[in-house]
Amino acid sequence: MRNRLLAAGLVAVAALVAAGCGSSSSSSGNGGSTSTPGGASGTALKTATVSGTTVLTNAQGFTLYWFGPDTASKSNCTGACAEIWPPVKGPATAGTGVTGTLGTITRSDGIVQATYNGHPLYTYTADTAAGQANGNGVNAYGGVWYEVTASGGSAPTTSPTSGGGGGY
Repeated sequence: MRNRLLAAGLVAVAALVAAGCGSSSSSSGNGGSTSTPGGASGTALKTATVSGTTVLTNAQGFTLYWFGPDTASKSNCTGACAEIWPPVKGPATAGTGVTGTLGTITRSDGIVQATYNGHPLYTYTADTAAGQANGNGVNAYGGVWYEVTASGGSAPTTSPTSGGGGGY
């Protein structure tokens, strides 16, 4: 019962965050330096140590994520998913500690999204301050989310958790 209440609470928080974000073009806490939620075009990506793991972040220090169901050429996070997990706008530039391959894909909505070592990149609205990685291991929207390590892989997770929204 406690797990159900916790999951319901996480969904409620995610819904409130999504409602607060709406469709306006104003910048959110984990967004870029302009009016785009995933970071401005040309924004430098960097690395930071979060919970003992060196991860990729946007210029403001917010952890970046990749989504298990994505491919190197297609994002599978659209609609409500992209409101909770905003795509990082591309192209991005390599800042301190970024040694992997940066690229872009064009999403089904026409937005150019940054990629790192073949993974489309996202932020997570439940990360409300730099240095958080609340989305690592979350199972939502049809797959598991992983923080992007400096090497471009996923950081270890204890087990996938539910939260951050629903499925497709």
